Parts: sequence; structure tokens; C-alpha cells
Amino acid sequence: MSDVLPETATLAELGPAEVGPSGSDLSLVLDVPVELAVELGRTRMTIRETMALTPGSVVVLDRTAGEPVDLLVNGKRIARGEVVAIDEEFGLRITEVTAPERTFDAATSTE
Repeated sequence: MSDVLPETATLAELGPAEVGPSGSDLSLVLDVPVELAVELGRTRMTIRETMALTPGSVVVLDRTAGEPVDLLVNGKRIARGEVVAIDEEFGLRITEVTAPERTFDAATSTE
């Protein structure tokens, strides 16, 4: 197995049996709870604009309809996908997984 993963990988390639870059077994942390969030987009508003929001107000986000949304784990992007509706629930169909090295590099950068 190569030590270098591609820029994107499938979920099967990143499964529970995957060994980390340092050769360590990841099974020790598989049951650690993390917060997952799907980010549709962001915007900036003044406090005045925020206080003026009422039911029916529309907040314009920095993404266009149909553009992939981000899947965040503890605030760090790990994947992208498209929003799907099944019955009366929303979900996320994963279309791209960020390689672990790139996720780790982004989390540790000092920008």
C-alpha cells in the first residue's frame, strides 16, 4: 500500500481498516464522537441587517444553487456533496472526499 493517498478518495479507500500515515492503527479512535455539519454557504451581515430578519426573509449565501456543499467534521472540511431529499428528510450524497493528509495539513496550518 502506498503512503501517499490521492487528492480525493472513496469511502471504501478510507474505511476502518485504513492505517494512518504514521503506520498507526485507527481502530482506537473509531468510536470517538465528532460533530458533523453540512455547510450550504456563508454570508456577512451587519447587526442591523441581522436584527431586521423576519419570517420569510431570504439570506443570500455565497454559493449558487446546485453547487456542492461542504461536509465538516469538527469545523474542518472532509468531503463535498449534494443535498438530497428522501421522504421528508434531507441528507448529503458524498461526491468527493478530501484526502486525510490535506485535511490534516489544513487543520495545522498557521495562516
